[in-house]
Amino acid sequence: MLGGFGLGIGYISPVSTLIRWFPDRPGMATGMAIMGFGGGAFIASPLSVWLMARFTTETHIGVAETFIVMGLIYLCFMMVGAAIVRVPAAGWMPAGYVAPAQPRRLVTTQNVYVYDALKTPQFWLIWWVLCLNVTAGIGVLGQASAMSQEIFPGRVTVTAAAGFVGLMSLFNMGGRFFWASVSDYIGRKNTYFVFFILGTILYSAVPQTGAVGSVTLFVLCFCIIISMYGGGFATVPAYLRDMFGTRYVGAIHGLLLTAWSMAGIFGPVLVNYIREYNVTHGVAKAQAYNVTMYVMAALLVIGLICNAFVKAVHERHHMKALDIDAEVEAAPVFGGR
Repeated sequence: MLGGFGLGIGYISPVSTLIRWFPDRPGMATGMAIMGFGGGAFIASPLSVWLMARFTTETHIGVAETFIVMGLIYLCFMMVGAAIVRVPAAGWMPAGYVAPAQPRRLVTTQNVYVYDALKTPQFWLIWWVLCLNVTAGIGVLGQASAMSQEIFPGRVTVTAAAGFVGLMSLFNMGGRFFWASVSDYIGRKNTYFVFFILGTILYSAVPQTGAVGSVTLFVLCFCIIISMYGGGFATVPAYLRDMFGTRYVGAIHGLLLTAWSMAGIFGPVLVNYIREYNVTHGVAKAQAYNVTMYVMAALLVIGLICNAFVKAVHERHHMKALDIDAEVEAAPVFGGR
């Protein structure tokens, strides 16, 4: 539990800070940070295996020692980050940047208090947008290796399936930066429209790739799907910033990530349950995932509807200047900005 708390704090803090440093490109900024979060596994996973191998003896496998070393490494990096990362001064803008005279549609210049955000339909619509996008992606991500081998028996080996999972991880990481950066140009709402429409088409097409025996099309479909799964993570902080302003975007993002937690339960359970039900009732393993793909496509259609209902937050939820000034006066200062 303590590790989970630390992970959440370490995940949200730099994201909300970067949004303030890049008012002109908030999507790119959050995409860069969340890409790094996802890419950390490429370093931590092999390092953990190497450390456990070094500490393993005949009586234990070195888990405790590995955790201690990893904890000390993380402590060093986090202390450096805590020492150098700062929130920009009020009113700071990048050199040469001029804020648009007319704010973009669905991009507020106001701020919404964190608990007032919970009272808006926008928060809960975006909550479902993230939950449904993640449910569809995380369910297949965990079953990618087994799925590829069962849909193409004899053609996809264990080694090839492992390579497929690695390729998906790269697209997951790259999609976080790519799609979040694209959202700066086409808007956050339109980006999620792309996720849901294209994702629905691709999920519906996956059973056909198995029917025609095309491994290439199967891999292509899932790489694009997983890139949008990662892109959904990276785009949502900027979406929240557009809806609720920058002041409490970190806290609001933290509350919204409960959608990720719920999706982590829904996705794998749906995929595993539907597969087991089909296999138990005599469906061949190669076709056991077909219903699952259509269910995932249906979930994305629901997400599309939720996204369509997102509109600007009503001004009654905006913080008043007097409230902001009073809060600044009451806030303690630790070590400067």
